[in-house]
Amino acid sequence: MLYQLSYLAPAANRAAGVSVAQYPGAPRGAVHPVPDVSLAIVSVQPAAREVAVIGAPLDLGAGRRGVDMGPSAIRYAGLRQHLSEKLGLRVEDLGNVEAPVAESTVMGDDRTRFLSQILDLCERVAELVAEAAQRDAVPLVLGGDHSVALGSLTGMASVRGPGGVIWLDAHGDLNTPSTSPSGNVHGMVLAAALGFGGDEFARAGWRLPAVEAGRLALVGVRSLDEGERELLGRLDAKVFTMSEVDRIGIEPCMREALAHAAGAAFLHVSLDMDAVDPDYAPGVGTPVRGGLSYREAHLAMEVIAESGLADSFDVVEVNPILDRENETGKLAVELVASALGARIL
Repeated sequence: MLYQLSYLAPAANRAAGVSVAQYPGAPRGAVHPVPDVSLAIVSVQPAAREVAVIGAPLDLGAGRRGVDMGPSAIRYAGLRQHLSEKLGLRVEDLGNVEAPVAESTVMGDDRTRFLSQILDLCERVAELVAEAAQRDAVPLVLGGDHSVALGSLTGMASVRGPGGVIWLDAHGDLNTPSTSPSGNVHGMVLAAALGFGGDEFARAGWRLPAVEAGRLALVGVRSLDEGERELLGRLDAKVFTMSEVDRIGIEPCMREALAHAAGAAFLHVSLDMDAVDPDYAPGVGTPVRGGLSYREAHLAMEVIAESGLADSFDVVEVNPILDRENETGKLAVELVASALGARIL
C-alpha cells in the first residue's frame, strides 16, 4: 500500500503531534512512546526550507593537520548543486568564519591545546548559527575538526535553550581537560557542550550546558577512552556501538536514537565522517576501522530525514590531504543530501 506523505518543518512536525499511530501499517515496538519516529513525515521535495551553510575551516582541535580544508572539499564536491538543484532547497552559503593558523598561533596549555583560539572561532560560528535559527533556516556547519560543533550547539541553545543531539562518530568526544590523553579539543567537545568541560570552556554569553544530558545518543562508536567510559556511566545517554549496529542493524539503532534525543528545545545531528569505515571515507582526521558501510551511513541519514525532527547539522573531519580524489568530500555531500530528504524513489 502506498502512502502520500508531505514535508513539515521540524517545529511544525512537533507542534502537529505527529505520531506513528497516525499512519496505518507503521512498524510497532518503538522503545520510547514520545516522540514516536518509527514512520514520520518524509521530506522528498522540501522546497520551503532554507539551509544556511557555514564553513568552519579549523584544524587546531585535532592532532593531525588538514581538516581545515574540509569546507572547501565539501563545497567543491557539489554541495549547493545537490541541495538546491536536486532537492529544491533554498541555500544561502555564508562563507567561512575567520580561522587561526597553527603556525602563527600559541598552543597554550598542553591539556587544552589552542583552546582560546578554538573558542573564538566557535563563538563566530555560534553567532551565524543563531541568526539562521532565528529565521527558521537549517544551519549546516562544515568542518573543520569536530570542536566546531561547540559553536553549532551553543548557537542553537542561545536561541532555543538546551537541546538534544545525535552524535555519529567513531569516538565519544567526551574527554575533559583532566581525562584527555592528548589535549586535543576535538575529543572534548561533547563533554564541554554537556557542561563538563570546566571553567576553561566558559564564555560570557554562552549557554552551557547546550545539550540536555538525557537527550544524547551516540551512534557508530568503536573507540572510547577510559575517562569517556566513566562519564558515560553517569549520563542518561543511548550509546550504539558498532557491535550493536552489527547485531540489530542501523535502522533500529537510529530510530531509538531519535526517540531518545528528540523532545528537547532542538535536535542537532553531528556527523563526523570517521563514523564511516575508512574503506568508504579514507580522508578523515582520525580513521578507525570497522565503521559504518556506505549503505548504513545513507540509511542512518534517511531515517533522520524521514523523522522530520532535525533542526541543525554539522559534518566534520573531512581531510583532503588523506583523501582519494575527494572521495570523502563527495560522500559527505551525499550524506547531507540524504539527511535533508534525498531518496532513490
